[in-house]
Amino acid sequence: MEQTVRQFMKHHKLVHQGATVLVGVSGGPDSMALLHMYKQLRQAWDLQVIAVAVDHQLRGEEAREDVRFVEQQCVKWDIPFVATRIDVKGYKKKTNVSTQVASRTLRYNFFKEQMQEYQADYLALGHHGDDQVETMAMSFVHHSNTRSLAGIPTKRIFACGQIVRPFLSLAKEDIYAYCALNDISFRVDPSNEDDSYERNYFRQHIVPLLSKQNPNIRQTMQHLSEHLHEDEKYIQKAAKNALEKLIIFQESPRKASFQKGEFLAFPIALQRRVFHLILNYLYENKIDGITYAHEEAFIALCNNQKPHVQVDLPNGCTISKQYDDIQLYLKHRDEVKSYMYELPIPGEVILPSGDSFSTSYIDEPSDVGDLTYICDVKDVHFPLYIRTRKNGDRMSWKGLTGTKKLKDLFIDEKIPRAKRDVWPILSDSEGHVLWVVGLRKSHTEVNRSTERTYISIHYKPV
Repeated sequence: MEQTVRQFMKHHKLVHQGATVLVGVSGGPDSMALLHMYKQLRQAWDLQVIAVAVDHQLRGEEAREDVRFVEQQCVKWDIPFVATRIDVKGYKKKTNVSTQVASRTLRYNFFKEQMQEYQADYLALGHHGDDQVETMAMSFVHHSNTRSLAGIPTKRIFACGQIVRPFLSLAKEDIYAYCALNDISFRVDPSNEDDSYERNYFRQHIVPLLSKQNPNIRQTMQHLSEHLHEDEKYIQKAAKNALEKLIIFQESPRKASFQKGEFLAFPIALQRRVFHLILNYLYENKIDGITYAHEEAFIALCNNQKPHVQVDLPNGCTISKQYDDIQLYLKHRDEVKSYMYELPIPGEVILPSGDSFSTSYIDEPSDVGDLTYICDVKDVHFPLYIRTRKNGDRMSWKGLTGTKKLKDLFIDEKIPRAKRDVWPILSDSEGHVLWVVGLRKSHTEVNRSTERTYISIHYKPV
C-alpha cells in the first residue's frame, strides 16, 4: 500500500522535498493511517509534519476523547499536534445554515489559520477511493452538471498552499489492512453505521453493488474524476477568456451586460459557464439556490426572439433582454419577488426573506403541524422545489373534489395581495403543487406504511 501511495503522490505532485505538511486527523482509521504514512515519509522527503484536529462539540465527551487519543498518538510518534474546539451549534443558529455546512465552514477556517501560521505547503486529508465512489454516486443522483459530478479533487489551491488527498488511490479495506499491519490504533464514530444518513446509505448499500459489477470501480471513478476536473479546468479557462472579451461589468449598482449575437456565437458549454461566472461576480461568490432550471431559463432567454423578456433568479437577481442587449443585475431587497430553489435532501434552503426549509430522511412518520410536510419518496417526482406561484397553478387536497387554483385558495384564505407573490410553495419536478406552506397539503402527504422511506420538510420562518 505504501508503494501505491508513493506512486500516486509522485504522479500527481502531492509532495516535494522539504515541505511543511499539516495532516487533518480525526482519530479514525483513514486519518490515523495517513498520519502514520507521513511519519514514514518525513525523513526521506525531509518533511515537517504537524497534526491538526477539530472537536465540533456535537458528540460531547466522546469527541473530546477522540482528540485526546490523537494527541497521545502524536506524542508517541513525535509529531507536533494542534487542536481546537468549534461552536457549530452557535454558528448554525447565527447564520441559519445546516449542521454540515456550519461544521465544514468552521473546520476549514481553522485549517486555513494553521496553514498560514505554519506557512504550510500542504493540508493532507484522508479521503479514500470509497469516499470518491460515494461522492460521485450521490452527485449523480442529485446534480445535473459535470462540475458537481467530478467528485473529490486530488488537489486544489487552499490558503497559502494546497489541499492534497493521497489516499484517493486506495480502497477502505486497504487502509484497514495497513492499520493492522502497522499496529495502528484508531477510534470509530458509531454514527457511521447509521444508514439513515445519505452517505452511510450509499456506503453500505450502493457502493457494494457497484463493486460487484466492477471490482475496479474505485480506480474507474478516480480516473473519471481526474478527467472531469482536467476538462473543467480547460473549459473554465476558455470561459474566463470569453467573459473578458464579451461582458461589460458595472460596479454600482452591480450589473453585467452583453450583446446577444456575440454571446450566442460561443459554444453552449461556454455559455453555461459564462453565466455562472457572471453570477459569481454579481453575488460576490456567495451563490445559493441556483439550479439547472435557472440555467436553462437563462439560455432560453438569450435565444428568445421577443424584443423584451425578463427572468428573475433567487436572491434578487434579474436577467433582462431588450432587443439584442442582455443585462443581469441585482435588485434591492424590497423588489425581490419570485424565486425557485431546488431542495437538497438532506439539506437546507434559505429564502430571500430569511425563512428556511430543512429536509431529512426519516423511517417513521409522526404527527406534524402546519410547518412540516412528510411524504413517501415513492410518491413524488424528484427533484423537489421551493418556489413562488406560477400562472395556472392548481392543487388538490383531502376532502376536495378535483383541483383548485392557488389564486382562489389565497382569496379564500384572505391572504393579502402583497404576500401571494412571495408565498412559499413546494412542488415536484413535474410542476405538481404538493404544499402551500401553512395553508394546504396535497394527497401525497404521508401514506403511513412503517416499512418505507419518508422525507421530512420543515419550514422555519424568521
